[in-house]
Amino acid sequence: MEKQLEELKQQLQKQCMINQELQRQNKDLAKRLQEKEKLLQELNTEYQDLEFPPQSGHELETGFRTSRAAVIAPEPIPETLIITRTKIKKTASETNLIVKAIKENDFLSRLDDEQIDMMVNLLVVGNFTPGQEVIKEGSEGDTMYIVASGELCVTQAGCELRTLTSGNVFGELAILYDCKRTATVKAKTMVWLWYMERQTYRTIIAIKSKKRREQLMGFLKTSHTLKDLNDAQLSKIIDSMEEVKYRDKDVIVREGTEGNTFYIILKGEVLVTKNVNGQQKQIRRMGKGEHFGEQALIREVLRTATCTADGPVTCFFIDKEIFEETIPIEHLVLFDDSKVMQEARAPEKLSVSSTLNFKDLIPVLYQEGRHQGDPVTLGVGGFGRVMLMTTHSHGKYYAMKRVSKKHIVAKQQQEHMLFEKKILKATHCNFIVRLHAAFKDTRYIYMVMEFCSGGEIWTKLKEVGRFDEVISVFCTACVVEAYSYLHKKNIMYRDLKPENLMLDGKGYIKLVDFGFAKELIRSQKTYSFVGTPEYMAPEIIKQQGHDFAVDFWSLGILIYELLAGSPPFSSSDPQKIYPKILDGVIKYPPYMSEAAKSIISKLCRPRPGQRLGNTKNGIKDIRHHRWFSTMNWHKLRMGQLDAPTIRLIRKGPCYINFDRFPHDQTKAEEEFSGWDREFGD
Repeated sequence: MEKQLEELKQQLQKQCMINQELQRQNKDLAKRLQEKEKLLQELNTEYQDLEFPPQSGHELETGFRTSRAAVIAPEPIPETLIITRTKIKKTASETNLIVKAIKENDFLSRLDDEQIDMMVNLLVVGNFTPGQEVIKEGSEGDTMYIVASGELCVTQAGCELRTLTSGNVFGELAILYDCKRTATVKAKTMVWLWYMERQTYRTIIAIKSKKRREQLMGFLKTSHTLKDLNDAQLSKIIDSMEEVKYRDKDVIVREGTEGNTFYIILKGEVLVTKNVNGQQKQIRRMGKGEHFGEQALIREVLRTATCTADGPVTCFFIDKEIFEETIPIEHLVLFDDSKVMQEARAPEKLSVSSTLNFKDLIPVLYQEGRHQGDPVTLGVGGFGRVMLMTTHSHGKYYAMKRVSKKHIVAKQQQEHMLFEKKILKATHCNFIVRLHAAFKDTRYIYMVMEFCSGGEIWTKLKEVGRFDEVISVFCTACVVEAYSYLHKKNIMYRDLKPENLMLDGKGYIKLVDFGFAKELIRSQKTYSFVGTPEYMAPEIIKQQGHDFAVDFWSLGILIYELLAGSPPFSSSDPQKIYPKILDGVIKYPPYMSEAAKSIISKLCRPRPGQRLGNTKNGIKDIRHHRWFSTMNWHKLRMGQLDAPTIRLIRKGPCYINFDRFPHDQTKAEEEFSGWDREFGD
């Protein structure tokens, strides 16, 4: 027995030594890995700072540019743009092959559908026998090719580079300008090629561009608001407009939302409907050349009708922000028009509240689990409880915030509560929760708000640990749009954090809880100590006076927390958080991208005047940062993007995405001071 114990002891000691050696090796490996990651980041930064000459994927140019680029002489296009070539009929499979090849090519994929159709129609077919040269290295060319069938060999300076097969594109730079071929392409087998010369291609593009420009000019001249602008000014507007495509049933603008975009229909039809007694009633149908939203360019408006794509629709659009940079407002005609699509000024009163009575609201009950039969509580905070409510007809769900009046008075929050109600009542933004009605009794004030069925971002973040970049970009972009709306109205938010971001059923983010929001005239400062410790800007902690810049600081903190799972300055003791914020040293985890680090560091600059979003170009600088390079801001505003957050939302009962809270049966004390005289609708 003693011998066995001795053997076991020796084995354990041996195992301990092995473990210690493994730990030492692990530490060594971790250190080397960190050094490699650091070196990789440095090399990546250097790589991004270098400028490379533009190259086509198939023009086969190699090496860095070391000399001045060759001058490209302009080739004239005939004044009378006529394509004399006969259209070549193609089978469905031939058309599919050509379209696929065009769309997969870096350069040609930028053509629109009409230009692609013209190319498909005008491509000519030719054949080459094995061993025959199609293009020769060093020669001048004016033709691009798409391989229909067969194989070709690509060589450069005698070295074989690659084989081209069906669907490959080559020689495409030649349709832009007179350039020397950088490689030789020779048929390996019997080969059939679709081809097009430069002059044909350039004529296609020029015809299309000229026709579209003339069309748009004509459409703009029919606008009441723009009718007094000269051709040069209208041309500037066209230069600033962008194209957007909608699928069948896509909502382009929604009744009751803020209007900030002007549209011209280029292709397809749009249905215009209005909400009449809860039903969508068709008012009219609009087609090519008609436009809507012009009043949104010159005043704060709400859409008075919904516009929906009836089949595929292509529009040209311009946002108010871009428009204001293009045309001085004094050159515009302000008109009053009673037509259906004229947008109306934002109403002061809530239109919904008159149809909702407090007595009609009933609590939704848990259907299962240990709280079965209890009223559903969506959230509990320092200032009250949020309940899930519906109506007797069960037509809609609402989130009802209930706050003790006695508690509000004890914490001296009367002004904040009144201001929160005032802001939400006047707010019509897709990225801010809607207030449907406000009520009061002797114990509580109640705010009946839009129910965001997807739950809190905070809950989702806890579930998954941290978000990937795609989700983080989308969430932050929604907040940027909410900020843009609020800041234009001179309102600071001051309480950004995952707990105050809700997901609607489509996965879009809405800002909630405006208890700390404040109206502030530009150039003024406010000196209150307010916010959540981890998200507080240095100037709030120092009490030097703060303004809208604090919202940009908190945006940087939010991005960090979404990507890392916790904020950059944190501690269980709030007193330890403040020195960390004032030190301003942010430690980034190795998996965080360079673009993410860049936007966080620019938003979290210690000096408010240097923060991204708070300099000359304002919030546009945030939108234009490379971290948002994949974001289509217009489609986001219109709710046309598929939200990546949708995968975070669980399916089940309407309350499935919320934490469960026990029912609170205690009643608050009555309060009769009268501070809430104007609170109810």
